[in-house]
Amino acid sequence: MMVVPGFVQAQSNKKGKVVSPVIEGKNKVREINYDTICKFTTFNPKLVYYCNFDYSKLTEILDHRKPEWGTFRPVMNYLQVSGRAPMRICAIYAINPDYNDETGRQALLDSARIDAVAQLKTLEQWMKDKDMKNKLQLNVAQIDYRYWKGDSYFTQDRPKEDLIHVGVILYFGSKKINLFPSASDGARTFNDVKFFPNDATVQPSYDDMLDDLAQYLKEDERLEVLLIGHSDNVGTDAYNKGLSRQRATEVKKALISRGVPEFRIEIEARGDSEPLGDNKTYEGRIANNRVNVKIQ
Repeated sequence: MMVVPGFVQAQSNKKGKVVSPVIEGKNKVREINYDTICKFTTFNPKLVYYCNFDYSKLTEILDHRKPEWGTFRPVMNYLQVSGRAPMRICAIYAINPDYNDETGRQALLDSARIDAVAQLKTLEQWMKDKDMKNKLQLNVAQIDYRYWKGDSYFTQDRPKEDLIHVGVILYFGSKKINLFPSASDGARTFNDVKFFPNDATVQPSYDDMLDDLAQYLKEDERLEVLLIGHSDNVGTDAYNKGLSRQRATEVKKALISRGVPEFRIEIEARGDSEPLGDNKTYEGRIANNRVNVKIQ
């Protein structure tokens, strides 16, 4: 007999907003944020719920639960009782952090999305078969498995599969409430880090700013930073792209040295494709030789 899946209620952040993963993993929430076990004898339509079962088993779970709707009131029974309650559901998956095949990563991501949507469509069809009138919104989210597991990632056995089916997020309630509020909404902005032409050295004058940025990131573990490197147009496209990447990498190293975990820092290299100033002047080239800091 299949074990009845558990359901876990999401906690709210300090501002009272319910937090959950953002599509494509731009904002990540740790598993520990979902730590209250709930049995759905009652249901709060204003909250987000995390179902800790493999979303790819959704078909089997639905088939298993059908005979028991009258004795155990899981989340689907709420739909039958309140037949027009809006429902949003999100399948969550992760790529194994030890997966190193960069050429196969995109194919793995594509197959994960297709599989997740297919499973959610099964739920949608099941609801139609039950003649439910609920409006259903389907979402798929990729999360960083290391961040999701938190400290337990280092103490538990590592997953062996390349693609990890994490679970499902369920949400019921007003359409006006965003299922995926971004942790970066209202986040602070930080100045660009400027560089001399043909140079990737982070100048000491930015130490205070980088100290401040590192502290800000450490105070809210949901936040990440994207470092976007730029250059002027002096030199070949390949050289400028490489130089802009090196600049972003040097800022990343500076943040890591200040205690920011590496997996919370992303870099991009855009070369001379997005100038802020006139490359014909020295001042313009200085404006273009920069790393943009974007909190996400």
